[in-house]
Amino acid sequence: MKTWISSAFLSFIILCSTACLARPYDPQKVEQVLNTAHALYKDTNAGANADYIPALAKVDSSLFAIAIVTADGQVFTQGDIDATFSIQSISKVFTLALAMEQQGSEAIVDKIGVNATGLPFNSVAAIELNQDRSVNPLVNAGAMATVSLLEGDKTQQKWQSIATWYDQFAGRELAVMNEVYQSESATNGHNLAIAELLKSYDRFYGDVDMNLDIYTRQCSVGVTTKDLAMMASVLANGGTHPVTGEALMTAENVQRVLAVMATAGLYETSGDWAFQVGLPAKSGVGGGIIAVMPGKFAIAAFSPKLDEAGNSVRAQRAIDYIADKANANVFSHLD
Repeated sequence: MKTWISSAFLSFIILCSTACLARPYDPQKVEQVLNTAHALYKDTNAGANADYIPALAKVDSSLFAIAIVTADGQVFTQGDIDATFSIQSISKVFTLALAMEQQGSEAIVDKIGVNATGLPFNSVAAIELNQDRSVNPLVNAGAMATVSLLEGDKTQQKWQSIATWYDQFAGRELAVMNEVYQSESATNGHNLAIAELLKSYDRFYGDVDMNLDIYTRQCSVGVTTKDLAMMASVLANGGTHPVTGEALMTAENVQRVLAVMATAGLYETSGDWAFQVGLPAKSGVGGGIIAVMPGKFAIAAFSPKLDEAGNSVRAQRAIDYIADKANANVFSHLD
């Protein structure tokens, strides 16, 4: 019950922040803030590429891009905006959204869990330490279990539903980066062990090999920074795509997804992020981060060098700067 109350309270905060914001953003000011953020952090050299997936270690570490898509469909970009990189763990947000639309939010709470683990994204201890074997949809264990929860018992059927769903959010057809997919498939023994452990506790809901392969493939989808901002803008716009006008999610499910992002989107540093920035966000070890100001806009930033928790250093700093300049913090609009 504590889990449910926590998520509901965060959803209330997010809903209040949406209702309380009325000031439109000046396009020229948005571009100026974006340009300044890029200039401030483009020479930051802290961190290192993820190297446990060989394909990620080879990505040009100088790449840096930022994009904003507003809830009414305006697009602002800066930097290496055409660079394609793997979506990695940011995919977990959209697969969670699909599972929630298919199964309902209560199924996610009951069968996966929504509490932050407070441990690294690939932690086995997080499973063993929780008596209910509850995890979180935004860490590897919970994300793989979420894939297993999706409708479909055939690989192609289930994969097609994920791929089509991602395309709808991006507003264009996305493709799997085969080199990344092969690289991850060859080095995913740890994830296999996690999935088998969940299966032994009846917390995995289908064939392990099939669902692990689908999970690996979803993490290997190629995106640009603009794609990520466009995908996240659906969450900023209450579940409706601000450009295509397609209703993809219920407003209630958007609130639930944002609540999980707010508590677990940056792994064990999620509390630090909420304290400093105050936006629901999700990172990926490919170097991308998305952040959402409900009712207003979504930000995406990309740069491959990561901190020890697996979050892009430049992307964090750029989003922090933009959020501060835009007075965008879901915890500061409750009056």
